[in-house]
Amino acid sequence: MRLRPLTERCPKPLLDIGGRPVITYAMDHLLSIGVDRFIVNTHHRPDDFIQKFPDRSWRDTPIIFRNEPILLDTAGGLKNIEDLIDEDKTILCYNGDVIADLPLKKLLDFHEQKNPEATLVLRSRGGPLSVNINEQDEIRDIRGELKHAGVKKCLFTGIYALDTSILKYIEAGKSESIVSILLRRIQSNPGSVMGLILDEGSWHDIGSTATYETLRSRANSQENG
Repeated sequence: MRLRPLTERCPKPLLDIGGRPVITYAMDHLLSIGVDRFIVNTHHRPDDFIQKFPDRSWRDTPIIFRNEPILLDTAGGLKNIEDLIDEDKTILCYNGDVIADLPLKKLLDFHEQKNPEATLVLRSRGGPLSVNINEQDEIRDIRGELKHAGVKKCLFTGIYALDTSILKYIEAGKSESIVSILLRRIQSNPGSVMGLILDEGSWHDIGSTATYETLRSRANSQENG
């Protein structure tokens, strides 16, 4: 919606930057830490994804497409792929309109050592600073919903690790944001949702046509240079 009219005939993750779809930057980032398959939720113009990835793979890594005729949002979308997820594996979630090169190995190490239900990758700068974190790296609030101040406000990058156990708190077929699920877990099980601040590297959320055009121009300049 935010990138209309660019997205009227193209899903946002398939917009071109540097001669390839935006979503492939996320895929390459995940491949750098050993991800062995991708699951991509689709809704708007789902056939476009098949046309762009006709062999259902990227760099020899399989892609499973799961369509949502009715948009289920970030939590509902996870529940919708529950049958495709191995119980003993961490789920790495990555918004399809994010381009970043953060050190994701630190996310995996942190999530394994701390063993929370969810670990969100945060930035200490940028905006909006909508996630409140305490001294123990526990997330105390998101978007001010719980009125828990914490000690630091951070930006949520749209990249996060989840334990499969969190799926049982999501209602099948319901359109709901993962933020709502996380807030309920924070309330009922403090410490179950943690945050890792990664200020290294770059991070871009393609949330406006201006941001998209800037990133596309930069990529074109690098190609031509």
